[in-house]
Amino acid sequence: MPDHMPPGPAPLLVVVDAANVVGSVPDGWWRDRRGAAERLRDRLAVDGVPGVDGPVEIVLVVEGAARGVESVPGVRVSSAPGSGDDHIVEVVAAAGDRAVRVVTADRELRRRVAELGAEVAGPRTVRP
Repeated sequence: MPDHMPPGPAPLLVVVDAANVVGSVPDGWWRDRRGAAERLRDRLAVDGVPGVDGPVEIVLVVEGAARGVESVPGVRVSSAPGSGDDHIVEVVAAAGDRAVRVVTADRELRRRVAELGAEVAGPRTVRP
């Protein structure tokens, strides 16, 4: 094990479906999709994931007009080259045996990631 790796299991990986979470509240997000994704990213960076004790790695998956949103300390932003849902499935599949929670209300996406062993949670998990 490299010296820079902490002992013990990897932190919980929380993958947030930005489009779905942002779209869960009709607050005018459609006028500025990129800005809405940045506000979600910033809230996650400050608040983390409520109810999660211990270390967590947050990946915010963006697509469409929100592509190109930059990562900040505490939140890694991953721009989907195509379908956001397909990209989220790829991120979950790449996590291997690591504990993963996907935040989305999309039923089909929830089914797909659950088949890979991920836990699923709704948008209210990270958005008041």
